[in-house]
Amino acid sequence: MSVIQGARERARREVTAAIKDEARRQLATEGAAKLSLRAVARELGMVSSALYRYFPSRDDLLTALIIDAYDAAGEAAEHALAEADTAPVARWTAVCRAVRGWALEHPHEYALIYGSPVPGYAAPQATTASAARVGLALIGVVEDAYPADVSPAPAAPSLPREVLDDAEELRRTLDVRLPAPVLAEIAAAWAELFGLVSFEVFGQFNRVIEARDAFFARAATRLAQNVGLTVGGE
Repeated sequence: MSVIQGARERARREVTAAIKDEARRQLATEGAAKLSLRAVARELGMVSSALYRYFPSRDDLLTALIIDAYDAAGEAAEHALAEADTAPVARWTAVCRAVRGWALEHPHEYALIYGSPVPGYAAPQATTASAARVGLALIGVVEDAYPADVSPAPAAPSLPREVLDDAEELRRTLDVRLPAPVLAEIAAAWAELFGLVSFEVFGQFNRVIEARDAFFARAATRLAQNVGLTVGGE
């Protein structure tokens, strides 16, 4: 790459970052539904036609912000997992705490990916890999524990056949070693995790649960137990 090409690439990265930073500021003040390319351009002192060279539409900018948010949550989960104790329950709860911590520090970005859908916007396939990172971290914890002295709980006998079919399809898609019933339990725990986080981020725990750190710690441990992460005779 020539010096001129390198300078142009750096300048493009800097402008792209500035656009996304301003868009995140508008998410915090106006909400995703009111995000406007013209307003972003105005705040940055750009003409709209110049901004369109970076993001051709509002949906393109939203997609970039959504991917960034999913990746940030995923990176937090993966970093926590890499630094966690080797005990399976500790690894599981480390991922849960990291997700909660990121969400509380970035509530508007969390709302973008786990809040109300943005009217008129449909997330493209490009967001899928980033959106899967937290779920894959949780699956990885159970998969790593599975051959050891940890016995993931079998699915409840009452699991509907169609749920098991979905879990089997997921197992094939992800190419994981876990049995489909265990994946079904992990999917339920994944949904419960984000339900807990959403209740806290969006204020549903106000005047209901005040000891939130302790409450979440207990809930995360219970979710670990639900997917069978109990060691030895514990």
